[in-house]
Amino acid sequence: MPSYIIRRLLLIFPTLIGIVTITFIVIQFVPGGPLDQMRTLLKGHGATLTEAGGGAVQKPGSQPGELDPEQMERLKKIYNLDRPFWERYLRTFLWYSQKDASNTPLTFENIFDRDNWEGFLIFKFGDSFYRNQSVLALIKEKLPVSVSLGVSSFFMTYFLCIILGIAKAVNNGTRFDTMTSVMVLIGYSIPGFVMGIFLIVLIGPGDGAVAHLIPLAGLTSAGTPGYEEWSLAKKILDYLHHLAAPLFCFVLGGFATLTMLTKNAVLEETKKQYVTTARAKGLSENKILFKHILKNALIPLVTGFPIGFLTMFFSGSLLIEQIFTLDGFGLLSFQAVIQRDYPIVLGSMFIFSLIALLGQLLTDLSYVLIDRRISFDESQG
Repeated sequence: MPSYIIRRLLLIFPTLIGIVTITFIVIQFVPGGPLDQMRTLLKGHGATLTEAGGGAVQKPGSQPGELDPEQMERLKKIYNLDRPFWERYLRTFLWYSQKDASNTPLTFENIFDRDNWEGFLIFKFGDSFYRNQSVLALIKEKLPVSVSLGVSSFFMTYFLCIILGIAKAVNNGTRFDTMTSVMVLIGYSIPGFVMGIFLIVLIGPGDGAVAHLIPLAGLTSAGTPGYEEWSLAKKILDYLHHLAAPLFCFVLGGFATLTMLTKNAVLEETKKQYVTTARAKGLSENKILFKHILKNALIPLVTGFPIGFLTMFFSGSLLIEQIFTLDGFGLLSFQAVIQRDYPIVLGSMFIFSLIALLGQLLTDLSYVLIDRRISFDESQG
């Protein structure tokens, strides 16, 4: 086990480098970068900018959309596009850049000063091109929405689907099994964002809604006069009120797979010899189910718990966040791609990849912890 963990941890490093490298190369050749967007802005608003005194970014007598070469160099320096391709690539991972190098000698103390280093390997992702904030600060700012939706939907989906799957297996072939299967499949066939639009139209904050049950925006009523004076219980109820509709849309699509997987796993275990032996010994059906069958039937579900839980911390649904006016990580990532905000794109990709790789390692280890029959040492031999 220790040797397997060490090998997997060592493989994370080259895998991260490969993922970030591919992403870095792709975004270098995708049109519509910061400079292209500036040219487009000038072409569309050239006359307006000139009248407003914005002609400094254009060369006198030039056509709209043509940047002054001096201003072009300044823009390249702002977006770090004035450096060679190889330097920009290395700065992505790790790069020593001594601050105030003209007055400070190069010493061992400066070399080991973290402020003089930049790069993803020390979790320095740079600043956003358009938001005037560091990437880490933006991620921390958007995380509460993603964590609220992701973690809540994760636990609710697991809890409800396992209970429903067990109930369907126990009542296999009955009317309850048929009706719940129809309901689960109908829910699975309806995309979450479609249900979100339906809820907004029917019970949203708009004037045409039948009832106004969904709040206007956000996950809390912060900013409402008197909100700071509310009791803790009232704030919790307000938070649950804001969370209910988007959480329902999040959970809707995940019911079918987990529910049917739980049901089929339980049914498969009931046909095995150890269940027949337990019944022959006179054990009650409840004891057989909860003490023997579930222990083996839930292994496929429990082993997927680590990576699912970690992923939910950074999960985000662009459409659902947009529909319910939630400023979360999904919307941030989408806007970063559209605006070609490369630091956010690369930083979020690095964090996503790192969490996914660690989650996959924890998933593999959970197999051994839950089922003692599995051994990595034996499989390697």
